[in-house]
Amino acid sequence: MILYLKQSFTVVFLCFCFSQVHSQTKTEVSKQPKENSHAFFYQYRANNVFTAAVGTAVINGDYQDPLFEFYGQVGYKRYINPYVNVNFTYNKFNLAHKNISNNGYMSFDLNVESTMMPDSFFTPFVFAGAGVNASNYFTTTDMKIQGGIGVEYIIMEDFGIKLFTDYNHTFSDELDGKVFGDANDVYWRIAFGVNYYFGRTNKKSKIPSDVPTIINSNPIIHN
Repeated sequence: MILYLKQSFTVVFLCFCFSQVHSQTKTEVSKQPKENSHAFFYQYRANNVFTAAVGTAVINGDYQDPLFEFYGQVGYKRYINPYVNVNFTYNKFNLAHKNISNNGYMSFDLNVESTMMPDSFFTPFVFAGAGVNASNYFTTTDMKIQGGIGVEYIIMEDFGIKLFTDYNHTFSDELDGKVFGDANDVYWRIAFGVNYYFGRTNKKSKIPSDVPTIINSNPIIHN
């Protein structure tokens, strides 16, 4: 649990550091004309996103000594506007306790996500939603709710890297194979991944050569 808290603190710390480093970028973007206020978003991001990540998952159940185990994610996001997207992800992970169990699980998550600074290279984001948690081969399935926070940094047009953590509350006390007390089992995940933006329909195009500009309408050398 202490290790997880340290990792969560890392996410928050990185969020603060990046926000300081890129405050100037945010200021420059804010100076854009209102009619072109989301030019940055459509230059570097897009309405469709393929996302993938790898990391670790840990359970908070009825046994002592939970272990951090593998976690992987793939999914798709669709932006409704530059600030809000709806996303669906497939998640594969293991939940384990030292010398007791190590079981494989899947989850199918549907989230609403808010991109807080869509016109910046760096942005925090938050998400929440519901999903289905299933053991390998679907021997057991349970509904769950989840929520999380993260940060994204655009490294080039159409590509961003992300770091996030989420909390998952299942409506079952049998996730670890033991029923004890009134509380249901929960687990956390933390991961590092990439976002690939595609399907841009209004990316800024190059100015045709026959369109007058300051340069070609006021040439240095006159004929």
